[in-house]
Amino acid sequence: MPRPLSCAVALAVSLVAGPAALAQPAAREALPAAEQLAAAVLPLPAEFRAASTVLGYGADGRLTTLRAGTGPFICLAPDPKVTQFHVACYHRSLEPFMARGRELRASGVTGDRVDTVRFAEIKSGKLHMPERAALYTLTGGRFDAATGTAPGARPLYVVYIPLATAQTTGIPERPAEGTPWIMYPGTPKAHIMFIPKM
Repeated sequence: MPRPLSCAVALAVSLVAGPAALAQPAAREALPAAEQLAAAVLPLPAEFRAASTVLGYGADGRLTTLRAGTGPFICLAPDPKVTQFHVACYHRSLEPFMARGRELRASGVTGDRVDTVRFAEIKSGKLHMPERAALYTLTGGRFDAATGTAPGARPLYVVYIPLATAQTTGIPERPAEGTPWIMYPGTPKAHIMFIPKM
């Protein structure tokens, strides 16, 4: 049975806001490194998985590089502070933008202020944003270590195209499940969203 579009939009918001927006923190340990690696690459097309860089969590709960890959993607393992299963893989050209967001949040910057700072830095030339770059996520469900799958997780596909609008692309700006639409049109983090019908 298809999930209502409101759920799809909530998923989109969680993607842009960051993993902390997915659920309230809960005390639990990080998955073993091997399981973090297996879970983190699940959103990617199979041909990109083996060579991806994977960022995961150590025993201290801090984000660290679990595997330095040579491929075009960087993947984030499930955050142990977040109750809902969520993994994401983005093209490495997005790393300055993503890393800056993590840095700002770690320093106490929250909400819309994160993007206010990043957008100003992009405008000034301090922070680089690629012309286009892909991002894949899986959210919800659970990770099954025995099968290396995430039953019940929902995929989301994104292509960042800074400053894109309906007028410049011909893609609508209204959220729609099963068809592409533009989120944050006209901004440095404008991106085409595609949430498959389930």
